[in-house]
Amino acid sequence: MYRPCCVIRPSREKTRLLLSWGSRELLRAALPPPGVAHPRAAHLLLEALSVWIGRPLSVVLCADAKGNSSALGLCDGFGAGNDTPYYSVEVVEPGRRCSMGSFRDLRQLSLRGLG
Repeated sequence: MYRPCCVIRPSREKTRLLLSWGSRELLRAALPPPGVAHPRAAHLLLEALSVWIGRPLSVVLCADAKGNSSALGLCDGFGAGNDTPYYSVEVVEPGRRCSMGSFRDLRQLSLRGLG
């Protein structure tokens, strides 16, 4: 059984989020950047989405080492993703696979099963 996958790409301008389950896209959002949001906003959002769907989420955090990976509070001080009963986070370096264009890049990460 597939877990719902949430791909998150924070930047200085915005935080993009794509939630999918198998081939179905459930949610696409462009939210304020990490520095503007409450420190626990990402955790609470992921927990709420997990409860709403009724399944734990696989989260792919597409972030670099410049502080974006820890700005959302979804990983520890060493850059390893958090695991909770509601979601598990895998941190992926942006590189070529996480451009800032459309949501196509986030969809590709979701379809590749990184979550």
